[in-house]
Formats: sequence, structure tokens, C-alpha cells
Amino acid sequence: MVMSNFRLSRRAVLRGAGAIAIALPWLEVMGTERTASAQPAPAKRFLSVYTPGGTVINRWRPTGTETNFTLGPILSPLAPVQDKLLVVDGLDMKSAVGEQHQAGIIAWLTGMAQGQAGGYGNGPSIDQVIASRISAGQKAKASIEIAVRWATGKSHGLLSPMNAANFESAAPFRPIPPRLDPTEIFTELFGTLDPSAGNDAARRLARKKSILDFLDGRYSALSTRLGAADKQKIDQHLTKIREIEMGLSNVPVETSACKAPERVDTSDYNPRTGLNSSDNGSIKDTSTDAAIPKVGKLLMDMLVMSLACDITAVGTLQWSDTEAKHTFPWLNLTEHHHFYQHDGGFRAAECELICNWYSKQHLYLLQEMAKVDMGGHSLLDESVVFFGSELSDPPSHNKSNMPFLLAGGGGGLRTGRWVRYSNRPHNDLLVSILNLFGDSRNTFGDPKYCTGPLTNLT
Repeated sequence: MVMSNFRLSRRAVLRGAGAIAIALPWLEVMGTERTASAQPAPAKRFLSVYTPGGTVINRWRPTGTETNFTLGPILSPLAPVQDKLLVVDGLDMKSAVGEQHQAGIIAWLTGMAQGQAGGYGNGPSIDQVIASRISAGQKAKASIEIAVRWATGKSHGLLSPMNAANFESAAPFRPIPPRLDPTEIFTELFGTLDPSAGNDAARRLARKKSILDFLDGRYSALSTRLGAADKQKIDQHLTKIREIEMGLSNVPVETSACKAPERVDTSDYNPRTGLNSSDNGSIKDTSTDAAIPKVGKLLMDMLVMSLACDITAVGTLQWSDTEAKHTFPWLNLTEHHHFYQHDGGFRAAECELICNWYSKQHLYLLQEMAKVDMGGHSLLDESVVFFGSELSDPPSHNKSNMPFLLAGGGGGLRTGRWVRYSNRPHNDLLVSILNLFGDSRNTFGDPKYCTGPLTNLT
């Protein structure tokens, strides 16, 4: 129970063994000089997840009210985490000016129109802006971009405006190609967490020793005498100290939250099969296509652990590219996604089946994030996850009423809701996401397609 007459000096420190002493932030228990209510802490992690080809909007859209709604058939697999979702409805991707698919994937995270002659845009993607704020120079990787079954059609396995979603944070805003090989990604990210690495285990154990370990039980004793607001402030203060320590070591530390994902055999998956792709998708790699579910799961596991291990604070996962010319044998679909969108005439039932499957993958990602204990709250609670596509309606390539989802609780995001807007540009959502990370700007991307941050997100 908090003692009402308990007071701390403004100069109080938290002392540990030896000469260890940690200065404390201002707390309400120190006096009445500052009475402003605490603002939500900025979000700490960001993931963007791309799925190709839009959706079947009348099968995607929920029914009901803002706080009492039922997910549509496409989103229904996400019902177990509905309280962690914010369904964002009614935004138009007005900045997606250019080729039908290419302009969409370029504008998705940048809010910029496609460049002349089918080029890229002329601005950064929000993931890289966020990375420059919370990850670059503080984590081993400023950001991680990964993709499964990528560059499948006319791009022939290479980076192009058909598949570029991430753009550097400074001019000339070059596109960032995703990592494709799951084996190489695993080795790069988690080689230092291999328990069979001999002396590496001892090094990891030594790095786990933090200045906070020397506080003994003093923090616990103080915590029992503080109110809820002060507890939150001091927890954030100590967490920041630990983050700084981790940034200095620049090496992932294996803890109960940070463990290398389980490796799976991906020898039947060719990450560069797109190099031999055909424009119309007639050349098929059935073995690689069949491995997509297990490879996608492994990539999601690696993203989650990259965040939990503080390897990075920002990541992007692309489920294929704007052409998506691969098959879905596990769904008994033998044609590629683009065929069902419009190459073979619009096949709404097949598109719904594919989109529903992607929702199941989103469920897995969010549940895995929710399982990770970051010290009294989950990894999902301190994160923002943005799910999107390059268009809304497959047959028309329309980009109004975009199928956007946010998830997590970072930055005070209020989830468990279905929020609806009317013809607002999606750039307004992009700047709102930046605001969740403590970035106070009022516009992002091309300013003529941005009217300001959205209301009713926090």
C-alpha cells in the first residue's frame, strides 16, 4: 500500500552495492511542483507487414460499432486478438500516383507519388524515419527488411518499383532490398545466440550483468511505497538505462524473452527463384511455393526475436510483391495470385481464400509478440504493427477504402476498435504513426496529400 505521507527528495538516488547510484526522474512523491498528467510513453518497436493485391472489401470490412464489432470473413481469423487490433477504414491512398501496382507499394510507407518514367518515389518510408529515431546507432541493426517468395514476375528476381516498399531516410531515398534467404538471415541475426557456440555462451552471460543488477532489493522496497504513476515513470527510467547498456554492447543477450528461433529445414525453398521467373507466371517452382508457409513462419519468428533481443527496433515483412506470381498449393490453388485478381478475370472466392490465409499468418505474428514478456508487459504492448497493401480493389486497382490494420499498444494506441474515416488521405495515417513514436510533425510524404494527423487513434 502506498504511504500518503512518504516523500522523496528531488536529489534522491537509488543506491546499490558498492558505489553504484542511479539518479531518479522527477516523481509525484517528490512534491507538488509538477502536476501535469503523464503522457503515454512513445512506442518502442515498429513492424510493417505487406500483403499483395488488396482485398475483397465487402468481405474484409467489419460490422457493428466502433467498440462492439464483428470482424468480416477475411479478418475473422484475427478474432482471438481483436482487442489488440485497430481496424482503420475509409482512407484513400491518394499519393499513389503512377503505375497501378507500383505506385501503390511505393506510396504505402512513403506517401509519395511514383517518379517519372516508372521510377521510385522521392521520399523516405516511415519505417526508416522511425528507425533513425529509435534504432539506428542504438541497436545492432537499424532495421530489418525481409520477404518471402519475392520478385516473382516481370522484375525477374531483382529490385524494382514493382516490389520496393522501403526507402532510405535521407536523399536520394534509395530503395532498400529485402533479405530473402532464411538460412542467411538466421545466421546473420542469431549466430551469436547459438547455445553450442562454446565460449560465446560465457560472453553472453557476462553481458547480461547490468548496472541494474547491483540495486539488490532496493528498487522493490521503494516500489511498494510509490503510486501507479511514479511506478510507471521509474520503470521507464530504468528500462531506458538498460536499453542504453544494450546499445553499447551491440550484441543480443539471451534471456527468457530473447531466444534464437527454432531452425527449420528450408532446403526445398529457393529464395532467388524469381531470377528465373516469367512475365506471365508460366514458369513455376512448385517446391518453393509449397514451402512458403513454413518459411513465412520462420521469418515471422526471426522478426519477433529480433525485436525481443534488441537486435533491432524496426522491421518489415513482405509477403511476395505486387505481382505475386506464385501458387498456393496448400490452399489447392494452382494459379498465381495475380491471376485471381484480374489476369484471369476477378475471382472473388479465390482472392478471399488467399486474404483469409494471410490473416491467419497475421494472427500468428501478433500472438507470438504477445507471448514475449518484456518485464510486466508484452512485446506487442510496446509495439505498433502496420498491415497494408498496394491497392484496395483487385479488378479495378482502386485505392480508396484501403484495407489497413494497426495492432499493438505502443504510444498509447487504443485498440479493440473499428475506426472509420471519410476520404481522408492515407498520408494522414502515416504521420499519425510517426506521432506514436514521439515524432511531433504534422505532415508526411507529399504535403498536397496530407491534411494532418488522424484523430481517435489514441
